[in-house]
This record gives sequence, C-alpha cells and structure tokens, in this order.
Amino acid sequence: MPLDWATTQNNLGKALARLGERESGTGRLVEAVAAFSEALKERTRDRVPLDWARTQNNLGNVLLSLGERESGTGRLEGAVAAYREALKERARDRVPLDWARTQNALGLALERLGEREGGTGRLEEAVAAFSEALKEWNRDRVPLDWARTQNNLGNALARLGEREGGTGRLEGAVAAYREALKERTRDRVPLDWAVTQNNLGVALEGLGVGESGAGRLEEAVAVFKAALAVAEQAHAGYYIEIFKRNLVGAQAILKRRAVAPGVRWIQNSPQ
Repeated sequence: MPLDWATTQNNLGKALARLGERESGTGRLVEAVAAFSEALKERTRDRVPLDWARTQNNLGNVLLSLGERESGTGRLEGAVAAYREALKERARDRVPLDWARTQNALGLALERLGEREGGTGRLEEAVAAFSEALKEWNRDRVPLDWARTQNNLGNALARLGEREGGTGRLEGAVAAYREALKERTRDRVPLDWAVTQNNLGVALEGLGVGESGAGRLEEAVAVFKAALAVAEQAHAGYYIEIFKRNLVGAQAILKRRAVAPGVRWIQNSPQ
C-alpha cells in the first residue's frame, strides 16, 4: 500500500531526525531528509493534503537543523521552501496551532539566513513570521510556546537593531524579551529563563552604549548575573561561558563609563 509505505518513510524520517539531534555530525539528518523526500512521492498534496503538509514541515525542520550545522545557505533555503509549501495546506483557518508552529519555524529559518546574509530583508521576514505565529500561539492558549516565540521575535529584532542603527528595534527586542519572561519564569523553566535574561541583557547593553546614563548598562549587568547564577546551578557549561563573557563585557563598559561619564562607548554586541 503506497500510503502506508509513505507513512513508514515519514516515521523513519522522524526517528532519524531525533537521532541526528543527539549525535554529532550530519549523517542521520541527511538520511532523514531522504526519508521525508521519499514519503512525499506518495504523500502528495492532491491525495492527502494535511499529511503532505506535515511531511513538508518535518522536512523543513531537519533541513533547518542541517543548515545550523553546515556552512552556506542551501539547507536553510530548502527549509524556508519546505515551510512555505506546508503553509499552503496548514492554513490558519484550518489548523491554527499547526499554522502557528510552522510560522514560528519559518521565522527561525529566515533568521538564520539573515544572520549569514547581508542586508535586513530576511530578518524583516522573520519578524513578520514570528508576529504571525503569535496570532494563534497566544499566552492564554499555549503560554510556553507564546513565550518561546516572543523570545525568537526579540532575537530577530535585536539583530535588525544591530544592522540598522537607532534604538527602535532594540527597544522592540527588550519589550519582546520582557513579554517572554512573563511565562518563562525561573521556577518553571530555569534554563530557558536564563537564556531570555541573557538575551535581554544583550539588548539592554546595545541600548546602553548609545546613552549617556548608566541605567541600561546597570540593568544589563544585573540580568547577566542572574542568568549566570542559574546556569552555574544547573552546571550548564555552554551557557556559563557565554553568560560570563557577556557579564564581563558589560561590567567593563560600566567601569569605563564611571571614569568618563557621558561618553558613548562603541562596542560590538556579544554574540
């Protein structure tokens, strides 16, 4: 039975994708791409539109994972294409939560592309996709998904702010991170809370280096310290390194500001 064969190929792809997420290298992820591509030979849009869209979404997810591990933009372009295909059947009025999930994933792929490319076009598209996702992934319905998407929106706005200059995008990023923290609480999801606190600190630092006062920088130092404390408690070495580097950088700016108050120091935002 061709549709049963396609279902098994799709399930194989999901299993390979999960293995690939836990392993280094890209071999399992490449196999997952092949399995989803096989499934789509029988899971066609005309025959089983929602299953076709689900498999397109799965294909997009694994291409995004591959794109994050590999250089270049080919895999990320493929992820964007797969998500856009999925959205042709995962319509908002038909499957609103699935539509929002794919919009959020599309935003992630566009943001990754925007990081690797010049200009702001992809990042603008990412902001639009995250904003769309938030129309259905709202706080009352799916609070943690809402918070994750607010965090993603903040990241895209912060990167736009770095490229464009001015403060509007960074102010938007700060607002999005503060929204995310309403559900990403320290008690509920401590490492996610710490990640968003760190992101908030980076945006606040970006604003603070362009201001004569020290308020934003002092807040950045405070949130970096809070994030670091949680990472250390969790023995999360990867995050400890990043949060500590960001904290030291913000403290150094504050120290210089104390020596020469009113000077607008110029510094690249921590990655």
